[in-house]
Order: sequence, then structure tokens, then C-alpha cells
Amino acid sequence: MKNTLDIGNRIRKIRENMNLTRNSFSEIIDISETFLSQIERGEKCISLNTLLRICQKTGISADYILFGNNSFSISQINIIKILNQLPPEANNIVYNTACFLNNIYDKNKISKD
Repeated sequence: MKNTLDIGNRIRKIRENMNLTRNSFSEIIDISETFLSQIERGEKCISLNTLLRICQKTGISADYILFGNNSFSISQINIIKILNQLPPEANNIVYNTACFLNNIYDKNKISKD
């Protein structure tokens, strides 16, 4: 059960670094506050769907959450905090811009290979 506790501790660290309560974080990742508490204490295993939602909503890699690899930086957390405070239409603009830049990066990477 050590792995389950380690995963729970990393999820707690992510939540606390985002200055979110269990209640607000559980709403963001669409699970109950009770279940989040059990995950953080290592009493329950995290499902793949919950892991994916945490990764999508926080920008933190599954590799970090599951294994502690590629620790996230404070700058990533600050960006996530800013994005979480934006209205949905602004988030859509940021998301579309990021997708556009990613496509440019991918096209340049392919043309150089």
C-alpha cells in the first residue's frame, strides 16, 4: 500500500500548491470530497479516469503522480492557478492558442526530421 500512499501524498501536494481545498479540488476533478480524502490518505486507489482528469486539470504528468518522476515546478503551478481563475471564454482562447503553437512546433519538428 506504500505506492497508494505515495500517490495520495503527491496529489495532496499538488492540491495544496494550487491553494485549493479538498472540496474545490474534488469539484474540479469530478469526484467526491470524501473519495479525494481517502485517496490522499492512501486508503483508496485512484482510477485511470480520475488520474486523467487530474492530469488534464492541473497540467501535472501522470509520471509524477504515479511514480514521483519529473517533479512539477512552481512556475507550472502558478500558470495553472492563473488559468483556473480565468473565465471559460478566456480559457478557450488560451487553449486554442496553445494548440496552434503546438501544431506549429510539430510541423517544424517534422520538416527538420
